Amino acid sequence: MVCLGNALTGCVQAYLPSQTPPGLKDLRREDLLSLRGNRKGERKPHDRIYDYAPYNDLGNPDKSEDLARPVLSGEERPYPRRCRTGRPPTRTDPMCESRAEKPHPVYVPRDETFEEIKQNTFSAGRLKALFHNLIPSIAATLSSSDIPFKCFSEIDKLYNDGVLLLEDEDQKISGNVFPSNMMKQVLSVGQKLLKYEIPAIISRDRFAWLRDNEFARQTLAGVNPVNIEILKEFPIVSKLDPAVYGPPESAITKELIQQELSGITVEEAIEEKRLFILDYHDMLLPFIGKMNTLPERQAYASRTVFFFTRTGFLRPIAIELSLPPTPSSPGKKRVYTHGHDATSHWIWKQAKAHVCSNDAGVHQLVNHWLRTHACMEPYIIATHRQLSAMHPIYKLLHPHLRYTLEINALARQSLINGGGIIEACFSPGKYAMEVSSAAYKSMWQFDMEALPADLIRRGMAVEDPSMPCGVKLVIEDYPYAADGLLIWSAIKEWVESYVDHFYSEPNTVTSDLELQAWWNEIKNEGHYDKRNESWWPKLNTKEDLSAILTSMIWIASGQHAAINFGQYPFGGYMPNRPTLMRKLIPYEGDSNYEKFLLNPQSTFLSSLPTQLQATKVMAVQDTLSTHSPDEEYLGQTNHLHSHWIKDPEVLDMFKKFSAKLEEIEEIIKGRNKNIHLKNRNGAGIPPYELLLPSSGPGVTGRGIPYSISI
Repeated sequence: MVCLGNALTGCVQAYLPSQTPPGLKDLRREDLLSLRGNRKGERKPHDRIYDYAPYNDLGNPDKSEDLARPVLSGEERPYPRRCRTGRPPTRTDPMCESRAEKPHPVYVPRDETFEEIKQNTFSAGRLKALFHNLIPSIAATLSSSDIPFKCFSEIDKLYNDGVLLLEDEDQKISGNVFPSNMMKQVLSVGQKLLKYEIPAIISRDRFAWLRDNEFARQTLAGVNPVNIEILKEFPIVSKLDPAVYGPPESAITKELIQQELSGITVEEAIEEKRLFILDYHDMLLPFIGKMNTLPERQAYASRTVFFFTRTGFLRPIAIELSLPPTPSSPGKKRVYTHGHDATSHWIWKQAKAHVCSNDAGVHQLVNHWLRTHACMEPYIIATHRQLSAMHPIYKLLHPHLRYTLEINALARQSLINGGGIIEACFSPGKYAMEVSSAAYKSMWQFDMEALPADLIRRGMAVEDPSMPCGVKLVIEDYPYAADGLLIWSAIKEWVESYVDHFYSEPNTVTSDLELQAWWNEIKNEGHYDKRNESWWPKLNTKEDLSAILTSMIWIASGQHAAINFGQYPFGGYMPNRPTLMRKLIPYEGDSNYEKFLLNPQSTFLSSLPTQLQATKVMAVQDTLSTHSPDEEYLGQTNHLHSHWIKDPEVLDMFKKFSAKLEEIEEIIKGRNKNIHLKNRNGAGIPPYELLLPSSGPGVTGRGIPYSISI
């Protein structure tokens, strides 16, 4: 099997199934059969078998009843499929798969794993060091004093003084495998100093995070710029069942909005496309009651309304925070505005912190994990199972698929699992992956994952055939969208030329049996719970194929880069993006209200993550935001293409793609120097670089790798 797979992978000539030379036809068929596997049971490390399984391996009911987690599969809790490991079921629950707990590896097909020689520099090595060594050491050092930050200077100490980690003999931190920018060696034997780099969000302006304009700017140019949408109608109405969740109308009234609109009516503001909303109400309210029963968790479902001023600034004007209704209180909705007195200012800061906490959770569980990592996994499995290594579409996709299965396996083992880091440090706690599943059920559509389609769906762009991608932005100074459309357009042009080269004859797409089987398997196996949806694109023409491939490549490269590599630059200063809130906002008559009035700073800080939670999250965010020295960036010619396709025309097309990306890099740099683009230029404003194609190693806040490799 080894020689067979290597022989086909190393083949520099690309063949459609119908064009395969007679001497290779049997080899081609046998290789695909071996990759699909015909053996049940547990996969072994030497196996090279790709198959599907549901997310039934997140919990560990054999270890503890509290670690039982529902299977993510089926009508109630749909989810994409993962790579099958074949491990036996748990003793406690036959529907759940037993877990391979750290440090034992989780199976992935052997050609998806990181080469051993590169473990020290590639992402898997860093993640393993984080999960197996650093996080336990942080917990051991801080768990006995898991307390809130008492003042902002204690947060500053993480960058200035660091945390001295005590190690026992069983828990040595491997300094050579963990990012050197974070871990600083100290002279004491058995000790290391955990000292964080100053994150970009406070490196230029320490107090930027406090301001409303920065809060709004990050919805367009932050680490999660994909949830803001236009407000299309008023009043704002929930789609949740009113019999369960109470009256559907928002507590944000027209009168309240009107006061903030600088003399125009609500109707005029909607007509002029100047009202926007960050709406996490319907996504989170069904979970808030359960979340708030967890220790040290107090969250709301939130809505935030923004006004786009005549001067081109986005300004938050109202925040609604909601709790589930109870028999004694059917409408638990409170609306907050900026106000003009000291008390209102502090309460407004807390309301914004609750919004940021929701935003951090949705970013991590929905936009980052679900929409990039989890949704790419079925494409990877289907590509190996149905497309021969000599298929031109396999060769096109291969750079965009590598290492994702191993990163995902590591995440299921230590990050998104029951009792893992996400549950410990984010608001939804043990319900985190159920929130992710609910989002998949209610909003995920393959055809809407295309960047132009997503922007139109959110009302952030309108169709305009005269524009390069066929869309015009409603807010021109929307850095994620403006730069993203450049990258999208370059990928689209490259893919279309490539597909046209191999599918130049009529009906070649429909007659390509491997390709049709690949697309059918993605829909009917990889996204099994969504298999009957009417929105799945057809695959009949080369235009259909180009559109499907452009979306996949964009998700693996540009989209993941835009929402991953800013995690530490924006989240590394915890008050800017708290990952959970531990207290509700005090109100008059509340027992904590007097304490709040006497010491609002203490109330604010005690609502945020504890020192242990913050330090853990910062370590994870630093690791996830780090490029390895061996990173392979979009459009760069590297060893991926040295044995790629021996076809001068295709190589010329790729050179054009590479040149286009270099040109885009200069365009983005120019935009970041444009004084009229206030969301990426100005006093203390960090430039928007997350979609700059190239990068050096480390936490750079820029660079688009080919694939989801961290």
